[in-house]
Amino acid sequence: MADKSKYLKGQLLLDSGELAGSFFARTVVLICQHDSEGAFGLVLNRPANKKLGEVIDAELPEALRGQPLYVGGPVQPTTLSYLHSDTDGTENEIMDRLTMGHSLYDLLVLGGDLKGERRVKAFAGYAGWAPGQLEGEMRRKAWIVQPARLDLIFDVEPDNLWRKILRSAGGWKNHLLAEMPEDPSVN
Repeated sequence: MADKSKYLKGQLLLDSGELAGSFFARTVVLICQHDSEGAFGLVLNRPANKKLGEVIDAELPEALRGQPLYVGGPVQPTTLSYLHSDTDGTENEIMDRLTMGHSLYDLLVLGGDLKGERRVKAFAGYAGWAPGQLEGEMRRKAWIVQPARLDLIFDVEPDNLWRKILRSAGGWKNHLLAEMPEDPSVN
């Protein structure tokens, strides 16, 4: 049986400042799957500046039409993934009260019953790592690992998410990184 403790499913990865100039500069990635076969994640703080109703060619429930769409990563940008604040007890469950889906039909069903505490966040594309690739990036200290929480996934403005998590992580290095301008030459 594989040692699950070495895998990062349900954790947030934050750019450690080593990814400047790449797609992942200043991103926060929720790791949705991670095992010996690789990893799959969704970038939480990259808005696509479009609403679901603008990009999905289906009769969306009113609750979904105005939902913002996020760029989940550079891989397969036409692929739909979404997170929802339900537990379904399947392998798609990322953590307590958070499940990932890919089915448009299931999203439509969820959207028809969005009320109260139930939340949905949709993504085009995803971040993917081949076997051992993420582990190599971790050894190079490209990422800072922090625990995921529902409020960070659903409630914090995307432009503030990376900085907010770094500040709350503590330590002078994280605080300095959070306050550094995107282009250090303008400092």
